[in-house]
Amino acid sequence: MNELAVFTGNAHPELAQQICSHLGVPLAPTRIKRFSNDCLEVQLQANCRAQDVFIIQPLSAPVQDNLMELMLMLDAARGASAARITAVIPYFSYARSDKKDAPRISLGGRLVADMLATAGANRVLTMALHSPQVHGFFSVPVDQLHALDELAAHFRAYDLSNAVVVSPDLGNAKNAAAFGKRLGLPVAAGAKERINDTTVRISTLIGEVRNRDVIVLDDEIASGGSILELLAHLRAHGARSVRVATTHGVFAGDSIARLAAEADILEIVCTNTVPIATGKRHPKLTVLSVAPALAEAIRRINCGESVSALFYSEPELPKATGTAG
Repeated sequence: MNELAVFTGNAHPELAQQICSHLGVPLAPTRIKRFSNDCLEVQLQANCRAQDVFIIQPLSAPVQDNLMELMLMLDAARGASAARITAVIPYFSYARSDKKDAPRISLGGRLVADMLATAGANRVLTMALHSPQVHGFFSVPVDQLHALDELAAHFRAYDLSNAVVVSPDLGNAKNAAAFGKRLGLPVAAGAKERINDTTVRISTLIGEVRNRDVIVLDDEIASGGSILELLAHLRAHGARSVRVATTHGVFAGDSIARLAAEADILEIVCTNTVPIATGKRHPKLTVLSVAPALAEAIRRINCGESVSALFYSEPELPKATGTAG
């Protein structure tokens, strides 16, 4: 690999250390100071000059502190003459602010994308954005990974002969179909309407779940409202068992306890794109690591190799025939 330097803030140092272990490089130290007036100051305590710099920072709670840390780290790397700066954001929480669905409403996803570029990011590496249009908010190159392979590998350990993948809403149906294809399973979906941040309404369930073992797939679980609403429909339609899978296990408040308290839910599976506090760990919760995938993507970016080839096989070019005239 070319010369690279990896830094992180306070958001998820454990994930950053795992990524560095897979890369075989040290995690460079960062000093973050909070002044008496509540302002932050960042110092990257390793050489950045002419380095390929990667700054790892999911936008998990406290989101505003972690976002400001990321901005200051990007600015510090730019000021230190880094050759290239990649913001590695495993969880881009502002992706949920992606559309103008009310008068005079802010588009936080686009604003934060602009801020990252202004602060010094030359490219972004992220995972499972909430909606496809968020990718277009960025003015710098974006590599978006997914965790479908990690989740599928976990569920292959079960008897899936009578299983079905269910998406809580039609917007996530494409991902559910890709997940189902990996497991060789049919797919069903709910028709969901969001009432507010924590309340949703599912009007109907499209697909057959009766007497089946359901794997619910969602990109993110925050309050758990979508899952609980869907669970009522799965019960009404005679589902036999339910397991829940998600990339971003945000689990705000007591959501993990409320989900785990449902007898129908046998297991909740998420990845470590955001840290899971010790107090939120539960016997029904399984956390998978995406550090190997992020490390491989970083290696490919550093070496100038294709990141999309991690997920998509590139078409073989047709062989030339005949002779030149």
